[in-house]
Amino acid sequence: MKTTPIVLASLIVIMAVSCKNKPSESENASAEPEAIATEATADLAANTDKTSNGVSSSAASAQNDGNRKVIRTAAIKFRAKDVPKSTYAIENAVTQFGGFVSYTNLQSTILSRSESKISQDSTAEITKYLVENNITIRVPNNRLDTVIKTIARQIDFLDSRVITADDVALKMLTNELAQNRGQEHQKRLEKGIDNKGRKLTEVVDAENELLNKKEQNDNSIIDNLSMQDKVKFSTLSLQLYQRETVKSELIANPVDINSYRPNIGLQIIDSLKTGWFMFEAVLAFIVQLWFLIVLGVLGFLLYRKYNKNKGVVHHS
Repeated sequence: MKTTPIVLASLIVIMAVSCKNKPSESENASAEPEAIATEATADLAANTDKTSNGVSSSAASAQNDGNRKVIRTAAIKFRAKDVPKSTYAIENAVTQFGGFVSYTNLQSTILSRSESKISQDSTAEITKYLVENNITIRVPNNRLDTVIKTIARQIDFLDSRVITADDVALKMLTNELAQNRGQEHQKRLEKGIDNKGRKLTEVVDAENELLNKKEQNDNSIIDNLSMQDKVKFSTLSLQLYQRETVKSELIANPVDINSYRPNIGLQIIDSLKTGWFMFEAVLAFIVQLWFLIVLGVLGFLLYRKYNKNKGVVHHS
């Protein structure tokens, strides 16, 4: 019974220490995604640093802040071991990192094709072709370097790599200031048109000037929106190709109709049959004309009789 207070005190101390060292659920929830992302980025960097082939760049990993608005673009041309497989891997990776493919053109170009007959019923077809693909990718600007490192896994030989990072903060500010000036001028023009006199030409000129100012203001807005989109999503252009591929295929030869011709004996028998059938047809046709034959015979007999009677009369 005397040891009970000591045990209770020990349990209280242990619970207090545990509660102090254990983070709250909200802290775990907020820290877990960051930890996972950091771990994934570290693993990706460890796996791709050895195979990056020099495609990574500080221009691709620079971050925007409140004072800078950086538009990043990248263009990479490289040879892959298998263009279709690399294309699917790149498209899947881009989707996982929150990007999208805006253009892809996977195609095979036939360089040559030849055929060699190897037997009576088969031919070997040999085709040489080149597979290539042009891809345009849009990815979040803070993921461009990660995507480039991921793509580096597909590189067998790097031809070229161009990365640009343009700060357009001043240009965007210029457009905003131009928008403000245009809006103020537009308001003054509208007010002036409303208070204008009755001269139609002056009203028309003011309306035309107002229309031009509105168009300039709209162009500035659209230009800023376009730059904001480019700042938010970087553009990555890829040109993939692979070594010349040779494909051999056995194809069946078309059936030669002459191989089905009968031998000379059968042809002679068929010819005799055909001749007999023709004779039967001619005979049947002649029989069909029996009335003409009868008329001809009667006419001939009458003619002879007439000539005979005429000869008797002449002698007498």
